[in-house]
Amino acid sequence: MQDTYRHKGLRRNLVDELKLKGISDQKVLDAIYAVPRHFFMDSGFINFAYKDSAFPIGAGQTISQPYTVAFQTQLLTIQPLEKVLEIGTGSGYQTAVLMEMGAKVYTIERQKELYIKAKAQLEAMGYHPHFFYGDGYLGMPSYGPYSKIIITAGAPEIPAMLIEQLQIGGKLISPVGDKLGQVMTLAEKVSETETIITQHGNFIFVPLLKGTKQ
Repeated sequence: MQDTYRHKGLRRNLVDELKLKGISDQKVLDAIYAVPRHFFMDSGFINFAYKDSAFPIGAGQTISQPYTVAFQTQLLTIQPLEKVLEIGTGSGYQTAVLMEMGAKVYTIERQKELYIKAKAQLEAMGYHPHFFYGDGYLGMPSYGPYSKIIITAGAPEIPAMLIEQLQIGGKLISPVGDKLGQVMTLAEKVSETETIITQHGNFIFVPLLKGTKQ
């Protein structure tokens, strides 16, 4: 697959659209421009790769809307070399955006099919995050604590084990709610006993599920 001048032009248009929708962090916009989203989509959807919409990627999952990826990433205020735990690798697109921003990414996927596909795709593109096939609800405590944690599926609540894996001063972003819709929720850990919670609008994600799936 190639990244042509046409694709880059479509990405530039997408970045301009995201600016109009309120994405102001230039580092996030630069990362969205740098990552060829069409590499992460099935061939039947490639012509839609730079529309600001979510699309199916198999296993009942979707590649998130670019605005949603940018919105979550902007709320996390990613800094170079920060350790970021991603719950739900999915297509790998969000992973690539985080890595373009210089983060050290630890990413977990519960669907074996998506884990294999995303790992191969990201490595072929030169991205080398720490990949894990496992239960995102549990996180990856042996590599923590993390500066930032991003959950890319809707959870009924933020898993307590993930807050435990967040360093003091760290941020966790998660859509919280049921299958009908969620509220984007930011948790900022100010001490071992205090976490500040703020809400940032309504979204719809696929549900965060426990366990793993072959």
